[in-house]
Amino acid sequence: MVVGKLNNALQITALNDAAARIGLEVGLPLANARAVCPDVQVFDADEAADAKLLGDIADWCDRFTPLVALDPPHGLLLDISGCAHLFGGEALMLRTVCAALDRQGFIVNAAIASTPACARTLTHAVRSCIVPDSEEVCAVSSLPVFALGADDAITRGLRRAGLKTIGDVAARAPHEITARFGAAFTSLLQQALGQTDAPISPRKPLPDFMVEKRFPEPVATDTVIASILSGLAQMLVAAMDKQGKGARRLEASFFRTDGAVRAITVDAGRPVTRVNVIDRLFRERLDALADPLDPGFGFDLIRLSASHVEIVVQEQRDFDTRAQDNDEVAALIDRLAARLGGRRVVVHLPQDTHIPERVVMAAPAQQYLAAASVTEWSERAEGEAAVATPASVRAAGSHRCAVRDGARRTAAPFHMAARDPCRGAGGRPRTHRDGMVEARGGDAHTRLFPRRGCGGPAFLDLS
Repeated sequence: MVVGKLNNALQITALNDAAARIGLEVGLPLANARAVCPDVQVFDADEAADAKLLGDIADWCDRFTPLVALDPPHGLLLDISGCAHLFGGEALMLRTVCAALDRQGFIVNAAIASTPACARTLTHAVRSCIVPDSEEVCAVSSLPVFALGADDAITRGLRRAGLKTIGDVAARAPHEITARFGAAFTSLLQQALGQTDAPISPRKPLPDFMVEKRFPEPVATDTVIASILSGLAQMLVAAMDKQGKGARRLEASFFRTDGAVRAITVDAGRPVTRVNVIDRLFRERLDALADPLDPGFGFDLIRLSASHVEIVVQEQRDFDTRAQDNDEVAALIDRLAARLGGRRVVVHLPQDTHIPERVVMAAPAQQYLAAASVTEWSERAEGEAAVATPASVRAAGSHRCAVRDGARRTAAPFHMAARDPCRGAGGRPRTHRDGMVEARGGDAHTRLFPRRGCGGPAFLDLS
């Protein structure tokens, strides 16, 4: 069994069937468990490792549906609407998922229902159940209230009130349950009964286009994998071409027979509509991997998806070679980004600032290549100073300063400088380029916006 520290005490957080048969249960203190069975084997809980393992199982479940959501601490929710027939129906799909996870050494229980809350409730008390539509009330009415997965305080309150089953709670008026246990529990109860529904939150957004290929015998050689990716790229390009779209981001997922999943992503600066470009990008990416693609005992599923697509704008070409040169530059940038990383291939864009080190901004070349190609850089005459404006400014009081010709170190931007809103550097009144701030009817310490008890009104004179 697994124990964790809860309420300043070690309590059981998970156990196997052998521990359950001798009377142990989740939430029981470790001291009471050792009193029942002194030789019980105990492991410390590792929440980070459990979360990582749950994420790995969710990646493996992507082979059944792309809509997979986490149901912590130890559950998953799969939206199988419209895809159960691909696996022989709901019953066969349920057995396939449970058998595959069981072969990997996991103890799993699953249920299929029209709402996530109903399916979760069934997995807490029933073994491998499928509920037809409109029969959720009959399926969950006889189950104990702890199957709803509510807080322990709510479960204890229901038992003290004599409501031991979900049917007993459903027989009460909703306003009575809400007044005693809150609106969240009432909403959970209605979802478990199939009266309302709440959508799941998938871990990954649904790709715009997706093609895949399954193999009765796992594949492991590089040449076979490359040919399969090329064939999937042809299918993907054909599907996108029907809608006049091209891929800006492509992801290839490799599902191993032992449950491990490896995903490789490539980006493009322009919508990709050619198969040879996709093959070249993935070839560059695979060759540059620090951790090479390990097939293990082979891949039984390879999937290629386009998660970001754009409408392809047809351009009329002429004898001018500038358009062809831009295409070649964009293709070169895509290849370099696939090999080196998108953040390492940059273009420089001018910035409207007077600080020398911030005049140029480095931006990813794939996203800002078009902007960089039309940007005009201002030219500075030879010997021209960064700030050279002869002027003489007289401030109120005894301060007097002059701005001389020649380059000098500029100050920080006004929004980054921590200074008085009415005073400049050195406590002098803030001045304009061709004017001054002068206070009349007060001393030199009078502010432009006087506070209570600090002098009369202030005036702004421009000279």
